[in-house]
Amino acid sequence: MTEHVHTNTSLWKNTLAARPGPGPDPHAEQRERLRTSYTELRRKAAVLLEENARSMPDFTVHDISHVDALWETADLVCGDAVTLNPAEAYVLGCAFVLHDAAMGTAAYGTTVPEALGEKRWRDLVSLAYYEQEGCWPERGELEDPPAEIAEACVATAIRETHAEQAKRLVDQPWRSSTGNEIHLIDEVQLREWYGPLIGDLAASHWWPVDRLAREFRHSIGSLPWQPSEWIIEPLKLACILRLADATQVDSRRAPSFLFSLRRPRGVSREHWRFQEHISRPYRNGDRVTYSSLRPFPPQDAASWWLALEYLRGIDRELRAVDALLHDLGRDRLAARAVAGVDSPERFAELFRAQDWRPIDATVKVSDIPSLVGTLGGRQLYGDEPEVALRELVQNAQDAVLARQTLQPDFPLGQVDVRLTETDGDWCLEVRDSGTGMDEETLVHGLLDFGTSGWSSTSVRNRLPGLADGGFRPSGRFGIGFFSVFLLGDEVELTTRRYDASLADARRLTFHGPSHRPLLTPVPGQGWVPEGTTVRVRLAKSPYASDGLFNRTDDERLAQLAQRLVLENAVPIHTWEPGASGPEILPPFSLASGSREEVFDRLYPPQATKGRAGEEKVRLQMRDDFVSRATEVCDDKGRRVGLAMLWSSLNHQGQRDHPGVVTVNGFLSDTSLAFAGYLTGQPSRASRDKAALVANRDQMRQWIHSQTRRLRDAGLFDDSLQMELAYTLHCASAPLSDDIAFAWSAQGVLRLSDVPAWAERRDDIFLCFGWPLIWQSRPPAVRHPMSGEPVQLPDNCLVICQYGTTSPLTEVFPYAANRDSAYEFARDHPTLSWQKIWWRLSSGLYGPFIRALCEVWSCTLESLLAPLERRDWSDSIDVGGEGLGPVPGYHLRRPTAT
Repeated sequence: MTEHVHTNTSLWKNTLAARPGPGPDPHAEQRERLRTSYTELRRKAAVLLEENARSMPDFTVHDISHVDALWETADLVCGDAVTLNPAEAYVLGCAFVLHDAAMGTAAYGTTVPEALGEKRWRDLVSLAYYEQEGCWPERGELEDPPAEIAEACVATAIRETHAEQAKRLVDQPWRSSTGNEIHLIDEVQLREWYGPLIGDLAASHWWPVDRLAREFRHSIGSLPWQPSEWIIEPLKLACILRLADATQVDSRRAPSFLFSLRRPRGVSREHWRFQEHISRPYRNGDRVTYSSLRPFPPQDAASWWLALEYLRGIDRELRAVDALLHDLGRDRLAARAVAGVDSPERFAELFRAQDWRPIDATVKVSDIPSLVGTLGGRQLYGDEPEVALRELVQNAQDAVLARQTLQPDFPLGQVDVRLTETDGDWCLEVRDSGTGMDEETLVHGLLDFGTSGWSSTSVRNRLPGLADGGFRPSGRFGIGFFSVFLLGDEVELTTRRYDASLADARRLTFHGPSHRPLLTPVPGQGWVPEGTTVRVRLAKSPYASDGLFNRTDDERLAQLAQRLVLENAVPIHTWEPGASGPEILPPFSLASGSREEVFDRLYPPQATKGRAGEEKVRLQMRDDFVSRATEVCDDKGRRVGLAMLWSSLNHQGQRDHPGVVTVNGFLSDTSLAFAGYLTGQPSRASRDKAALVANRDQMRQWIHSQTRRLRDAGLFDDSLQMELAYTLHCASAPLSDDIAFAWSAQGVLRLSDVPAWAERRDDIFLCFGWPLIWQSRPPAVRHPMSGEPVQLPDNCLVICQYGTTSPLTEVFPYAANRDSAYEFARDHPTLSWQKIWWRLSSGLYGPFIRALCEVWSCTLESLLAPLERRDWSDSIDVGGEGLGPVPGYHLRRPTAT
């Protein structure tokens, strides 16, 4: 049937078809010459299109039936408003054939990666890997990506490049079995004369509408053997092709039986599902009307909404082309909009929903500048102005590394951070010598709130080769720049792309995140360096209590930079107010630094006068770190941490030396659970919290190595054991039986001591703490007011469950070691003994109660059920003035029955 679809259209009959009598056709020979050439092109292309379908089965139908259907939809969009001559019909028909002829691997004459080029292919793989895995690939993963990613990249490459590849198909030869060249258009004169225009038209359906007027400004005269009036108007043909292709959406593009054979996946599946519902469109006035052949059940609701969005896209195309032709004073096409897409309710009249009601409940953002103002500063990052500097330096470093990737002979770049004061106004400036940005990147990259520029296809296409050079940016959420408004509302960004002229430099001026910025060329003839400069007028003095330096000790820019930037790949120059020269933070890698170097980078020497005592403590801590710290390695053996288990009680001094969690080498969080650093990845956009890169097994290995170091060094005394017992239990339950975890009247207690201690007693009171307080150095229980030691009764026990802190609490969560056999009790509406046991079993109470059951030869129920009957309200008087009753659990040895 498809063999004759196009020949039955008015467009074909009025242009290329043989003219029936009564009189002779004066142009029959010319018409036949074009018709024969098109028919042969169509025959050859049908084979190519069929091969494409085999290589990309998830795509909807792009075979010769789609090409033939375009003659129908061209009739639809043109109506009687626009006519074509045979030469125009021939060129348009050839563009119909070729516009999607590259939607498969067969059209490339080689593999898609080879056709795309090594740089662009690796950029594509890099983005796909990042999207799927959440991290950038290693070199080996770029060269040999997983099959799933490679397949996705081929599909993406074909979608993005098929229009440009179609342009080349006019001149691309294929070799026959005998070595002869085969062209899609055989006749040399037609191929050479019309080929470039056919290729441009075929590619143009993928261009922005505005580009059509620039590319197709002039008419093209006829060939010598054609009538002089057969003049070609390329703009008219480009508009017809664009709209004929856009409007050709119906069940012929997604046949149900073919759907069952190919079984498309993901988004492709939804496209198939809605297109197989659509009947052939018709025009009512200037509106193209679509309707569904059958209703959409609830399981196809996603396809219904996709149909609405897709047809709204067609509506935008029709309106944009109509506006273009109107504004240029050209003849307008008959089809100018799509009917019923202005609301879900009206659309449901044409596309019926069965057993559900379409309600447009999508999230809407009516005031985007206000949203950016709300989320881009204090509301997201909190009242921490130093975060803005961290984000700006990170962006600047990324830009320098990108330039070094693209321009290997570029001398070592740098980032400059400068603080200046003029007449009481403070300004912070961050300048880089990186790639810089063109206007397109500024508008659609930097200002696209929530989109990380480095992971966008448009930026990668404008800077090809980043992945090939090993570039791995730090940016992830696409909102880091907007943190600058933590510092102030008056922001100025000046940028010039590294390979652009001075005339291409641009300036972006902000008056707060809630107002639209002003984009201008840089005025005058002044020099604009390559790269980007961000300058912000501070809303408050950096020395204010809540100013930029509020977390530094000496209120210096260099110290702030070193606090925030724990490792860097490019030098960072900091300029203090009024300084004649910078202080330089040299490149440093935590992953390769020695223990001494890592410690000094994390906890820099105290050179300030009056802090000799603090420096002495730091040096003692440094010696301890060098001897005790062990590596945390990922599954590829790479260092992702160097740290030692830590308690702030271990070292006495005027300041703590907390452990640091880094994200891409920058400060994310601190913790008293360890000293040193652990590499993390952001768990939320503000990056003040991070999930560790190391998994649970890798962190467990590190904790075991730390325990061995403590034992070997003779440091694992009772005090440290009690401080770390809960952490060790969470990491490797049950707790080792030789580690102190509790305090009794007889002193510290280990699990190995429990059998003998419990066997001598018929009742035991587990104290819950307050009003008692316990300390580990030295181990003791004390009065909360006087601080005097409290003598516990002989049968009392205090389990010292000294809590750990983030990030170890996330790696080894409290609930991980709960007794799974009692998980059913989670939802008990009352505090049953099973529910209490399920809660207690994860901590240090769990192994003690289990050991007690074994010693007393009893069950959990016989031990805990009496507590439930007493409503968990036990208490004991331990003596001591003003101490009062101490709550807890009174456990009694069950009597034999």
